[in-house]
Amino acid sequence: MTSPAPAPPAAAAAQSPPPRIGLAGLATMGQNLALNIAEKGFPISVYNRTAAKVDSTLSRAAAEGALPVLGHRDPRDFVLSLARPRTVVLLVQAGPAVDATIDALSPYLDAGDAIVDGGNEWYQNTERRIEQAASRGILYLGMGVSGGEEGARNGPSLMPGGDFQAYSNIKDILEKAAAQTEDGPCVTFVGPGGAGNFVKMVHNGIEYGDMQLIAEAYDVLHRVGGLSNSEIADVFAEWNKGELESFLVEITADIFTVADPLEGSTGGALVDKILDKTGMKGTGKWTVQQAAELAVAAPTIAASLDGRYLSGLKDERVAAASVLEEEGMPVGLLEKINVDKKVLVDRVRQALYSSKVCSYAQGMNLLRAKSVEQGWNLNLAELSRIWKGGCIIRARFLDRIKKAYDRNPELANLIVDREFAREMVQRQGAWRWVVARAVEAGISTPGMSASLSYFDTYRCNRLPANLIQAQRDLFGAHTYERIDRPGSFHTEWTKLAREGK
Repeated sequence: MTSPAPAPPAAAAAQSPPPRIGLAGLATMGQNLALNIAEKGFPISVYNRTAAKVDSTLSRAAAEGALPVLGHRDPRDFVLSLARPRTVVLLVQAGPAVDATIDALSPYLDAGDAIVDGGNEWYQNTERRIEQAASRGILYLGMGVSGGEEGARNGPSLMPGGDFQAYSNIKDILEKAAAQTEDGPCVTFVGPGGAGNFVKMVHNGIEYGDMQLIAEAYDVLHRVGGLSNSEIADVFAEWNKGELESFLVEITADIFTVADPLEGSTGGALVDKILDKTGMKGTGKWTVQQAAELAVAAPTIAASLDGRYLSGLKDERVAAASVLEEEGMPVGLLEKINVDKKVLVDRVRQALYSSKVCSYAQGMNLLRAKSVEQGWNLNLAELSRIWKGGCIIRARFLDRIKKAYDRNPELANLIVDREFAREMVQRQGAWRWVVARAVEAGISTPGMSASLSYFDTYRCNRLPANLIQAQRDLFGAHTYERIDRPGSFHTEWTKLAREGK
């Protein structure tokens, strides 16, 4: 008689105390986060309405060291497998899918249990769900998760907001699963309500700006300097050793080293074969919309969003190039710029750095404005700290941004922090040169141009807005203030102008 086969390693946790945490939604991000939590020593139950996803998660758990993962194919069994107070993490597509998953699981949750939504959700949806959950005594968190698939598996940046007790119940788990830096785990309780989702949204808006600026730097190096892909890879790798050290600069260097792997292709770099048409999922648009509603200037982030919209008009752009070429405008550079490659590389580095500071400054100002509006009491220094590891915008200078807000939590703008102000002044000559040369050559640099314009507008103690206000008063009697006396004034401009004639 043959002996029964041993239970698979993934099911071994069934002999142990029940898990404190479960995860529903086992696409790659969900699988990776579940395995990350299990690897840190916390047994976890997992559920997906598609059984194949459960099976693949258990197979990975077995293959990656017999991690304590319990798979469930029924929502009731999944919820009841957890120790009280239960915590269920959702990693499903934002929107209706979240509500559908909550509807499937909540009948089996008790008062004091918690739901944690780890998707890129609109913050007001989270606040609606917090109220709905609270009516049944259920706790709720909206938790931003940044770092992509690799971050989810090896340590993301986590931005939970909502019910503090829900956070406290799994604080030890989140701190172990998060990315680790010298300043501690990259997780903190962000604030009440939809604060966690809002912070993740702005993180993504800054990410939009960062990616646009890096792309512009590449374009200038390639088209003005004639740098090859291998030279550009070396430039970004070198930049990643200095003040520009960041995840996005690091992966950019790697991208330019990858040859086209497609069988039967003509060879060359893979990046050159990619269609110049950028996708998006909505968080950048939300960021720009919120900036407009809060009257916070975010031109770099807005320019990056516009850049993605314009990239989508591929056929129209090709047609426009053809029409304008027929009218005498060359498709390539409008003007040849003669410059030493080393000089160009150094000036582009300075322009990229200065532009990035402006992009981060805009994001931070948006966070502060929303915090004041909602009473969230966001800690900008702490947010900078948890972005130092795991997340997509992690960068060396986030440590210095943290210190700037530590020195002055009420800092109006990163540009006026003494350390950053000194650097911006030192780099503004190179920055202007790069933008000017790009304009002369006909190269689009909307992000760098928007950042420079933001810098020049913010530092200007006398703008031409006086004329705009005079115009508004003339055609709409909107009144104006004077620089030499208090109060509001209205002038019959047209009448006086005619009388003057």
